[in-house]
Amino acid sequence: MMRQAKPLNIFYQEPDPDRWIKYDRYPRKFIRRIFRGKHQPGGVMMVALQLMKGLDKIGIPYRFNDFSYIKKHPKEIACIIGKPQVLEKFEWKNPIIFGAGIFSHPVDCPNLLELYPNIKKIVVPGQWMKEAFDPFYGQNKVVAWPVGIDTEQWNPSIKANKLSTDFLIYDKVRWLHDEFEKNLIEPIKTKLSGKGLSYETIRYGYYDHEELKDKLSRCKAVIFLCEHETQGLAYQQMLSTDTPILAWDRGGFWQDPSYFPNKVMFGPVSAVPYWNDKCGLKFENVALFEVVLDAFIKKTKAEYFAPRSYILHNLTLEICARKYLDIFDSVNT
Repeated sequence: MMRQAKPLNIFYQEPDPDRWIKYDRYPRKFIRRIFRGKHQPGGVMMVALQLMKGLDKIGIPYRFNDFSYIKKHPKEIACIIGKPQVLEKFEWKNPIIFGAGIFSHPVDCPNLLELYPNIKKIVVPGQWMKEAFDPFYGQNKVVAWPVGIDTEQWNPSIKANKLSTDFLIYDKVRWLHDEFEKNLIEPIKTKLSGKGLSYETIRYGYYDHEELKDKLSRCKAVIFLCEHETQGLAYQQMLSTDTPILAWDRGGFWQDPSYFPNKVMFGPVSAVPYWNDKCGLKFENVALFEVVLDAFIKKTKAEYFAPRSYILHNLTLEICARKYLDIFDSVNT
């Protein structure tokens, strides 16, 4: 099919409801800015921003949050990145591509397609999440799509000429952190110290990109600790700098305590859903860490890993923007 010249209509807005009284979201936003500084884009906002960067790179025009235009052109496709509250702004007449970055699980809205029958595709960040959504909305309706990584921003030039630290421990353990500090993180640090390996740490939610780049610049490799990821932008950004990763990939059930085990028991999930053997190695639990660590060091010394190559062949801004256009074209028939 020939690519149409008309711009895509992209929509994304951050959820920011009133909390205590009507319109209190506005002073709360102002106070947050004073005490926390400039807002850092979250994962879902990054989906919208990175998609638009990718479209820029391949020369595809788009409108962003032009609600006035879309209301006047009900036959044009609305690309609603998220969140669900955008669906509630008005009565949409347009065919809709919804996602990625919607709700966490279909149990939050099992009647989504009844409420919005004009949703043509539901986009989720990765394959295991698609498998969780399929039984609710249908295999043909749900599609897995990863947003692209900015390989110019995240590139090997950020690495120092001499790498002084063996590992950066990236701590993204979100639930039961005290328990995992004792039973996972500290044992890993003990194993590293016992082998004379140096390390630095960084914890998700407590850093900005500049701090991550600073620490990553002097580390030879990363130990990535997270229960599971729907896509995993941070670890893919690190791979893009040609830094191999030793990843904790426990598998098993989706662990979000808002759902598990009372509302949802879904598995298996993955902490590194986009991956091949050139990215690094994975270990399932702390008991296997030392054996896998030894194998990882051996392969690193043999220059076996080529993580940036994986990103360049699968997850660039351009590649992922084109994949999104494939989804668009499947609706625009």
